[in-house]
Amino acid sequence: MRRLDVDPTRVEMGWIMDFCAQSLRNIVIGIGGRMDGFLMQSKFGIAVSSELMAMLSIVRDLADMRERMDKITVAFDKAGNPVTTGDLEVGGAMTAWMRNTINPTLCCSVEYQPCMVHAGPFANIAVGQSSIIGDRIGLKMFDYHVTESGFAADIGFEKFWNVKCRLIGLTPHVSVLTTTIRALKMHGGGPKVTPGVALPEAYTKEDLGLLEKGLPNMVHHINTIRTSGINPVVCVNCFHTDTKDEIALVRKAAEEAGARCAVSTHWADGGDGALELADAVVDACKDTNEFKFLYPLETKLRDRVEKIAKVVYGADGVSWTPEAEQKAKMLENDPQYDDYTTMMVKTHLSLSHDPAVKGVPKGWALPIRDILIYSGAKFLCPCAGTISLMPGTGSDPAFRKVDVDVKTGKVSGLF
Repeated sequence: MRRLDVDPTRVEMGWIMDFCAQSLRNIVIGIGGRMDGFLMQSKFGIAVSSELMAMLSIVRDLADMRERMDKITVAFDKAGNPVTTGDLEVGGAMTAWMRNTINPTLCCSVEYQPCMVHAGPFANIAVGQSSIIGDRIGLKMFDYHVTESGFAADIGFEKFWNVKCRLIGLTPHVSVLTTTIRALKMHGGGPKVTPGVALPEAYTKEDLGLLEKGLPNMVHHINTIRTSGINPVVCVNCFHTDTKDEIALVRKAAEEAGARCAVSTHWADGGDGALELADAVVDACKDTNEFKFLYPLETKLRDRVEKIAKVVYGADGVSWTPEAEQKAKMLENDPQYDDYTTMMVKTHLSLSHDPAVKGVPKGWALPIRDILIYSGAKFLCPCAGTISLMPGTGSDPAFRKVDVDVKTGKVSGLF
């Protein structure tokens, strides 16, 4: 710290541990003697929220990872200059530690359908996609390669569209938008759902009026996909409580919005339950599309955020705190950030920054309070609302139900 003249109040990188503990989100370390470290504020996050996970999802090979490992901004010095992992001379060791992580894991379903599991970046703060390496391998192995983008069309798809497609240099034939009748009822004003508590009856009984009020949220996401020029297919992830009339209402709204629609019961019936969806996707792949990015690369950061807020979220505009706007101007005027991608940070529970606001809110502005700099991944992350990188336990955590039969050793309560 002394050699690099690090400003202890501007340490960007915290500690990583895969454990739910809200008390570790903001901590003080170094309490004790001289050998116990520097007394300073610090923080913990979970692995999927770390910049290393963000990098893993977008690197093309080991050489690309090694190069990026030296560029992570760990802190700033007292003159305001970034202090990187390269300055700390730890990039080589970090790459050695993560060397084998660039290899996807080939798994299969119970029906022996192949699938690759690789990377798990937080969709709230990073790209929220399966890895580029996994996609490139999958495209060589399978006739149809399905890749994931997490957290709806406002977060996952937008980042797939404007970030991942640029980084991988490829475009898709079709985008599948998954919905549930339960979720649409919630966006129509249904009662609050609390984890660990039984679903309110509104979500398990037919209610066409409530469902109809929530359909504009689905249509908004369909329109976002169509804005990119990609063909949308709506997948209704069908539960046993969904009725024929409810499914018909969703199908009608999706088709009127310009999307194919298929019902899928794969969770209950395996591959047989997804045949209608598979046919719809194959059919959509035969159509031509006119893919186009939302903004050109030369677009300035604040203009990018404005475009995303208006077109994808449906906001009237963007409001910046003075600190965030000052930071945005600094980043826009520094050419080293010209090729950084824009990685929006907001809740996945609403089109807006407020998780309590459902449906398609009108008459609002997106508030940006800060911009995070992920210089290894080359992400600039404008923050709307509060996003926690360390989950906490609920008021009724699942571990209360776990126990062991001392006579047989059998564990109960895990499922």
